[in-house]
Amino acid sequence: MSLPVMGMSCASCVGRVEKALGRVEGVTKASVNLATERAEIAVDRRIDPVVLVKAIEDAGYAVPGHRVELAIDGMSCASCVGRVEKALLAVPGVTAASVNLACERASVTTGPSVHEADLVAAVASAGYEARTVTGDEGGEAQAARKQAEQTALARDVAIAAVLTLPVFVLEMGSHLVPAIHDLVMATIGMRASWYLQFVLTTVVLFWPGLRFFRIGLPALARGGPDMNSLVAVGTLAAWSYSVVATFAPQLLPTGTVNVYFEAAAVIVTLILIGRYLEARARGRTSEAIKRLVKLQPKTARVQRDGSSVAVPLSQIVVGDLVDVRPGERVAVDGEVVAGSSFVDESMITGEPVPVEKTDGTKVVGGTVNHTGNFTFRATAVGAETTLAQIIRMVEEAQGSKLPIQALVDRVTLWFVPAVMLAAALTFLVWLLFGPDPAVSFALVNAVAVLIIACPCAMGLATPTSIMVGTGRGAEMGVLFRKGEALQSLKDARVVALDKTGTLTEGRPVLTDMETTGGHEADAVLTLVAAVETKSEHPIARAIVEAATARNLTLPALANFESVTGYGVRAEAGGHRVEIGADRFMAGLGLDVGPFAAVAERLGGEGKSPLYAAIDGRLAAIIAVADPIKATTPTAIAALHDLGLMVVMITGDNRRTADAIGRRLGIDEVVAEVLPDGKVAAVRDLKRRHSRLAFVGDGINDAPALAEADVGIAIGTGTDIAIEAADVVLMSGSLRGVPNAIALSHATIRNIRQNLFWAFAYNTALIPVAAGVLYPAFGLLLSPVLAASAMAMSSVFVLGNALRLRRFRAPMSDGGRQPGELA
Repeated sequence: MSLPVMGMSCASCVGRVEKALGRVEGVTKASVNLATERAEIAVDRRIDPVVLVKAIEDAGYAVPGHRVELAIDGMSCASCVGRVEKALLAVPGVTAASVNLACERASVTTGPSVHEADLVAAVASAGYEARTVTGDEGGEAQAARKQAEQTALARDVAIAAVLTLPVFVLEMGSHLVPAIHDLVMATIGMRASWYLQFVLTTVVLFWPGLRFFRIGLPALARGGPDMNSLVAVGTLAAWSYSVVATFAPQLLPTGTVNVYFEAAAVIVTLILIGRYLEARARGRTSEAIKRLVKLQPKTARVQRDGSSVAVPLSQIVVGDLVDVRPGERVAVDGEVVAGSSFVDESMITGEPVPVEKTDGTKVVGGTVNHTGNFTFRATAVGAETTLAQIIRMVEEAQGSKLPIQALVDRVTLWFVPAVMLAAALTFLVWLLFGPDPAVSFALVNAVAVLIIACPCAMGLATPTSIMVGTGRGAEMGVLFRKGEALQSLKDARVVALDKTGTLTEGRPVLTDMETTGGHEADAVLTLVAAVETKSEHPIARAIVEAATARNLTLPALANFESVTGYGVRAEAGGHRVEIGADRFMAGLGLDVGPFAAVAERLGGEGKSPLYAAIDGRLAAIIAVADPIKATTPTAIAALHDLGLMVVMITGDNRRTADAIGRRLGIDEVVAEVLPDGKVAAVRDLKRRHSRLAFVGDGINDAPALAEADVGIAIGTGTDIAIEAADVVLMSGSLRGVPNAIALSHATIRNIRQNLFWAFAYNTALIPVAAGVLYPAFGLLLSPVLAASAMAMSSVFVLGNALRLRRFRAPMSDGGRQPGELA
């Protein structure tokens, strides 16, 4: 047996865990690995893992739980969500369970003693079907299952509509159109009309409408009624009353012999139509995931035994050489080893400009090659590719719950029982105090209450917006690793930015070079770069890279000397070259005055100038700096437009940091911060300014990313930083920060609109359905209208959520205002 163990820090911890496990009866050997944090246990009999876990915990260590993803069938409203969660949490060993109605998934955190079969059985005991999610469940298999469900609903809607139409015409047409009443009476007569309605309605209820009874009545019997229970009880009440009126009218009080077959049939038909529209809309909410899955090609051309052969994607292994031709998609992640081209990475990063790929550059699976040919070596395949990780992140974010959902879940768990109680009270009040025929009024109004109050819209309000919002974010290159970040990011008042690699490119480059009269720039750069090849300083490397980029040929070098604290000197190409600070030039007797204005400008920009002398004459002033990314100024302006305060945290000296802060319009600069001081800086900013988002990209940013209310990692940064973050920007551009914040605002606003509609709809219409307007205005809400309104409320919520697919980000090109929905 194998168990993960957390909390070990040294060899003595290993000994304690092994000793604790060795004392468990039946354990013959226990071997604990500190590096992998796992205990391998040999046993001579069947041992309950709970006993082993307890032994480890008693020794002072922990055994972490593992996550199980379940697909749940049969849920129809928010109360279903609450019951499934309650059933899962009742399983011994389950520590957390989160159920999402929109994507019909349950994410369960369990201890090692819990088997997946236990979870499936628990869901079944609550009246629903569950199965563990396999590797392809998020892709084609799930799409096929959803399509089959949608097809079945379409068929049932068609059958129900065809059979309901004659019932509606016979009954309601006779009431509303005298000519239809006369025609019915003159031909088949009222009694035969009722018999025909009985036959057609019975078929509607117990063929396409059977799903409501098959799920709703057992749920009612278990004491856990759901939306299906409301529909089943309402339609069954109307149908049963009508059957008695048709076949045994003598059992009913005088004046109450009426039939409501059309109400039962129309209710089933309308709710089936609503379900069908829901199914179509739900399919569209997960289109972002479908599009991501489709980015993966089915096959790729791999070099095997000296030739290029097409192989399925699943057969590519790390180290394979893969050929990519013009117009083809890159199959997996890798590194170019031959050829060159431009690759469109917009589907991964959200950046529209194709990226040049040459020897040594990385390529990402799913991206599209343009006109060139190249070969790359596979470095990540299967679940380890960037695209697979993006899909996994988006699925996890879509399946998560926001804090705003907690209230909804608490309310809706008790909502259906409360509605049934309200319907019972409605029936009694109308029966006791209503006008004649009291039984008919009582029945109609009680059925209307049952039908109108189905909490479908409540259950769909939050998860559908999360699904569409996170999917839209993925299309823009903004990945919400945690759904909660959608809500937290909206509340951020301050955005703190790491400088190196976030605001800047993260590597020094030659930014400025001006020469004196008589010296040609390339000639000076050739000699300076030749001298700097002997230095390992980052500034020296930047100068050499600048010369290489200009294809300059560097001359031979002799007599290299480093003058500590001043600079370097050497002979290059027959010339004496000296490079260093102004004090080095002064020591050589050279006046740097001609460059005074340039030096002052460079100092104001936070750059430290260097000087070069050739053959004893001042030749040039040079500045090397970590350049600010081209997108940084506009991104900071967009953050200000969103009403946010922008802070820069950097280890640079105060003068340089303030100069960069002034250039970019940053509100506050926290300078000279050591790597371990970033967390303290973040805490101080949170204390002074409330909620804070921190943006970083390096290993030393990981603690600060975790400390912030929302951590945003630049996707081109390190894996450690990305793992510590709540949001990942795949493009490496700061433009993703205002985009993510604006999307957060739009999504939460969308959720609030949905919740307002769902709650306001139920709150307003339940009393109307119960008949409170009848005494004053003589108005009653027909069960048919109630069913129509209920179905449309869910469709409205889904339609509103789908508007997020047309979200326009602040940093995108388009005519709409930032954050506006189409």
